[in-house]
Amino acid sequence: MELLLFSSSEAPSPERIIDLDVHTHRSGDYWHVEVEGLTEGCLYGYRVFGPLAPGGHGFRPAKVLLDPCARGIEGWSVYQRGMATGASPNTDCCLKGVVCERDRFDFDAHPRPRHSWQQTVIYELHVGGFTRRSDSGVAPERRGTLLGVIDKIPYLKALGVTTIELLPVQAFDPHDAPPGRDNVWGYSPLSWFAPHAGYICGDDALQARKQMRALVAACHDAGLEVLLDVVYNHTTEGNQAGPTLSWRGFADRIYYHQSSQGDYLDVSGCGNSIAANQPLTRALILESLRCWALELGVDGFRFDLGIELSRGEGLKPLDHPPLLEAMEADPLLSDLKLVSEPWDCGGLYRLNDFPAQRIGTWNGRFRDALRGFWKGDENTTWALGQRLRGSPDLYDGKPVTLGRSVNLLTAHDGFTLMDLVSFNSKHNLANGEDNRDGENHNISWNHGVEGPSSDHAVTALRRRQQRNMLSTLLLARGVPMLLMGDEVGRSQGGNNNTWCQDTPLSWMIWSDDHCDRDLLTYVRRLIAVRHQLKDLFTPLIAHNEKPQQLSSDPEGFWRQWHGVELGKPDWASWSHCLALSVHRGSQGAVLWAGFNAYFKAMHFDLPEAATPWHRLIDTALPPGEDLPAQPEPWTPSGVPLEARSLVVMVAREYTNGLKL
Repeated sequence: MELLLFSSSEAPSPERIIDLDVHTHRSGDYWHVEVEGLTEGCLYGYRVFGPLAPGGHGFRPAKVLLDPCARGIEGWSVYQRGMATGASPNTDCCLKGVVCERDRFDFDAHPRPRHSWQQTVIYELHVGGFTRRSDSGVAPERRGTLLGVIDKIPYLKALGVTTIELLPVQAFDPHDAPPGRDNVWGYSPLSWFAPHAGYICGDDALQARKQMRALVAACHDAGLEVLLDVVYNHTTEGNQAGPTLSWRGFADRIYYHQSSQGDYLDVSGCGNSIAANQPLTRALILESLRCWALELGVDGFRFDLGIELSRGEGLKPLDHPPLLEAMEADPLLSDLKLVSEPWDCGGLYRLNDFPAQRIGTWNGRFRDALRGFWKGDENTTWALGQRLRGSPDLYDGKPVTLGRSVNLLTAHDGFTLMDLVSFNSKHNLANGEDNRDGENHNISWNHGVEGPSSDHAVTALRRRQQRNMLSTLLLARGVPMLLMGDEVGRSQGGNNNTWCQDTPLSWMIWSDDHCDRDLLTYVRRLIAVRHQLKDLFTPLIAHNEKPQQLSSDPEGFWRQWHGVELGKPDWASWSHCLALSVHRGSQGAVLWAGFNAYFKAMHFDLPEAATPWHRLIDTALPPGEDLPAQPEPWTPSGVPLEARSLVVMVAREYTNGLKL
C-alpha cells in the first residue's frame, strides 16, 4: 500500500509517496498511518499492490485510488474515466480525496422538524434540475446547486409539503453515460461520503460540506425535513470491463458479489452488486449513513433498489440481512425516516415482508392501481378500494401502518403526471438508445391525441384526470410522495427516462407561460385539506369497516363502501365507479367521496350527514370552483358525477375554520 500526497488538484504526479509497511501500518483488515504537518484541504490517493486474478479482478497498482471514506473530492478538471481502465497509469488524470473536517451538524441551532408519518408529504426533486432554468428566480451562480434549492424554500412551504427527497447528492460520475451525454440523475456513485461537486457553488471541495449543511439548516429552520436518495446497491465501477476508481482496487472480492469463477453478479442493472452482507462493506455503509445524518444533518434516507442490500452469498435473499439489522439497531440512526424500494433488477420484490420493520417501502402497487382505475381499465375498482383502505390485501389482511408504505403516482423514473395523461407510449429517442430504454408498462393514456393538443375537449379531460389522480393520492391513507413539477403540469415530452438529459426536458418549469397555475392552486389547497382533516383521510389507526359499539366509543369513526346506491359497492370487473363514506358513531356521515372513471356521468346517492353536507371537491368544475377556498353547502340527497370525475363532500362541522 502507498499513500500519495498531491500538491494540487491538477498535479500530474504526487508530491510525496509514503510506503505503508504491513507489519507497522496494518491492524487486521485496516491500514493506517499518521502523517504530521498535514492540514485540512490536503489532497491524497492510494496505490494498492497485490495479485491480479485471471478474470481481470484484483489489484492494479498503476491506478490511483480514491479513498472510499473521503469526505471531499478534487481533480475533476483533469479526470479521465477511460484512463482508469486497462494497464496504463492514471496518475496525471486521477481524482483525489480531500482531508475534511468531521464536525457534527448544529442540531441545537437547527433542530430536526420531526414530522410524524401522519403529517408527512414528500416532494421528490433533482437538485440540478430544480433551479437550472433562467426564470427560476435564482441567481445565475446558484442555479442547479444546493444553495439554489435554499432560494426556493418559500415555494415548497407554500405548496405545503413537509419533506423533500433529493435525488442522489452523494458524489457520482457524470461521465458514466453514453458518448456525448452525461449521467444526470446520479445513480452512479463514486463516493458514499462526499457531496457531488456539480451541485456546489465554486470549485472548492471544502465548501461542499458547508453548503450541504447550509441547505439542511435552512430547511430545518423552515420546518422541512431532508431525505436523501442513496445508492448503496452498486457503484460506478461497473462490471469487469469498468474502471478501477476506488472500491475495486482495494478489495473487489469483499465489496462486490461475485461468482465462484470471479465474474461480477448483477441485480442492479448497472454491472455490479454491492455485497452488503460482508462485515467490512456493512461497516462502510453504516459510517456513510452516520456521516450524512450526524455530520451533515439530513433527516432520513430512501434506498435505491434497497432490497438488494438483503442478499447474501450467491445473491440469496436473507430474512435477517445483517446490514438492515445493524441499521435498525444503531442508536445514532434511530430517529431517522427510512424508506426503500422493495425491488431490484434481479426480480426480488418484498413489499409486505420487507426484512426490516422500521424501513418503509415505495408502494408500486398503489401507483398501478390508481393509474389503471382512472385510465378506465377493467378489474381496477377492487384494487382502488384496497389502496384507499391501506392495502390490506398486500399486508396480510391488515391496513398498513403509517410509515410502512409510501404511496406514489409518479417518480423520477417514469412519466411525469402531465405525460401520463398525454402519451400512450414512451418517446425516448433523445437518449440515443433507439427508444429501447425506459419502462414499457406505463399504464398511461393520451386521451385521444399523442402528445400536446389544441383540442379543448382533450386538454380539459387531461386537466381533470390530473386532479382526479392527485386527489386520490393525497386523500388516501398513507404517506404520499409528489414528483417535482407535477403540481404545475411539467412535461418531459413523453420521455420516461431522462437520466442523461441535463436539458430543459428534465428541468423544473417556473414561468407562467409554461406552468398550470390553476393546478398549482388546486394542489396547494388539496395538501391543506389533507393536513387539516388528517383524521378523516389518513388516520393513525385505519377506520373500522363496521359501526363502533356506542357504549364503548360513541364518537368512533367507521367506514362504509357504496356504489351509485348506498351500501351496494360494485366490485365486478366491469365496474368503474366507487364511493366511500366515513361515519362518526351513530350520528351520521362526516365524509363522502365518489369516484367515477366511467365514460358516462353517474348519479350517486348520499348518506345522511351528521351536519349538513358541503361540497369540498368536484374535479368536473372549472378551475377555482373545483376546490374552492370556501366549500359550498349541498342540500340534494344525491350527487351527479360527470364522466371521469371525483367529488368529495364533508360535513359542515369540518368546513368551519378550514383554511384553504
